Amino acid sequence: MIVKEKENDFGHPLLLYHYIAIFLFMAGILITLSCIINFAKKGKGTLSPADPTKKLVIAGLYKYSRNPMYIGVMLVLIGESVFFQQINLWIYTATILIAFNLFIIFFEEPRLRKDFGTAYELYCKKTRRWI
Repeated sequence: MIVKEKENDFGHPLLLYHYIAIFLFMAGILITLSCIINFAKKGKGTLSPADPTKKLVIAGLYKYSRNPMYIGVMLVLIGESVFFQQINLWIYTATILIAFNLFIIFFEEPRLRKDFGTAYELYCKKTRRWI
């Protein structure tokens, strides 16, 4: 009896890096969804700058990182890049990482300092921007 390897839609067997990519993608989705739920429940707002949270969210994944939602999105993009092995996806992922950093440093953090003052400053001292 000959056992044939499972093939994906591309006609090729899934390799170890595909499974790693799927894991990264799914972890990113779960992290992002967890953060969105946390924003709604604990922050009484959304991730949109048009309807920001009314309370500073420092619970859940926000205990470990000031920006876990961005980490989740980056894991999704890295997962896609690893899975498809396309240079354009890697360039896109790097561009998004740079854009996130610029947005966080020049828009989001100043707004949070203005909105939450000392509470945000104390949070910044305890919790790193990324990991």
